[in-house]
This record gives sequence, structure tokens and C-alpha cells, in this order.
Amino acid sequence: MPLSMASVGEVNTIKRISGRDEVRQHLAELGFVVGEEVRIVNELGGNLILSVKDSRIALDKSMAVRIMV
Repeated sequence: MPLSMASVGEVNTIKRISGRDEVRQHLAELGFVVGEEVRIVNELGGNLILSVKDSRIALDKSMAVRIMV
């Protein structure tokens, strides 16, 4: 399921990242890599605040749907 459909507070493991090479590279630079755990801290207007690798990162919904958990 896409990360955008996960519940707030839920910890998930990244299974796959879709999209063009540039998009996947950008997400990898932010810490979103296959096998990494990610937690949804909050959701504001469809945008997500995520905790990954001891960092908090905000992603819009169009990027969050590319991350499969």
C-alpha cells in the first residue's frame, strides 16, 4: 500500500519506491530507501510529516504515493 494511506503513528517498512530515476534518487537522499522504517508523525491537508532515520521530513501526497510500505 502507498505510504499516503498509512495511519498516523504507524511504523512501516519501505518495500518499494516507484517513479523516475530522479525522483527515486531524491527520496533516497532524504533517507527513504528500501528496508528502512518510516513513521507518520502527522498529516496536514494531505501532506505528511514523517520520521525516518532520526529525522523529520515533510512530503506532499504526490511524493508519498510513490513509497510503498
